[in-house]
Amino acid sequence: MNVASATCEPTGVIDWDGINWSQANQNVKRLQSRIVKATQQNRWNKVKALQHLLTHSFSGKALAVQRVTSNKGKRTPGVDRIIWDTPKAKADAISQMRQRGYQPLPLRRVYIAKKSGKTRPLGIPPMKDRAMQALYKLALDPVAETLADPNSYGFRTARSSADAAEQCFIALGTRQSTCWKRML
Repeated sequence: MNVASATCEPTGVIDWDGINWSQANQNVKRLQSRIVKATQQNRWNKVKALQHLLTHSFSGKALAVQRVTSNKGKRTPGVDRIIWDTPKAKADAISQMRQRGYQPLPLRRVYIAKKSGKTRPLGIPPMKDRAMQALYKLALDPVAETLADPNSYGFRTARSSADAAEQCFIALGTRQSTCWKRML
């Protein structure tokens, strides 16, 4: 049974190892591209409907759980001390992701030592909250990337400081650009 082929949540038991990840990625990318197109056409009701479809889709939920369980902090529990480290726990997490009645839990506070000898606080959300954040990021990123300034590089997907330096070189390297003098 290919459980990730439908955009809606399948009925029955979810098999984590049986999820078709390429199909799930394709479903999410297709919805994201439709969100971009609707955003460019200023069809905000359509954007909202597509975002709702994405956040309620099985593929979106599965990719959100995969993102949370495969990153660097996958073994760091939140205040509830729950981690999703088995395929069954990950599959259960997908089926338990519901927006209706969702209430985030408080952050677990950890203090990390700095070089100066002081400590800085770090808040660690529970796995469920991280998965919900990842799910909503999938829905909000297309709108943010479409409406953002093309010369903005901070905290943007697939952009780096090298891209910003290249844009500065292009903008300042022409004859029409402002003449910059070195101040001593």
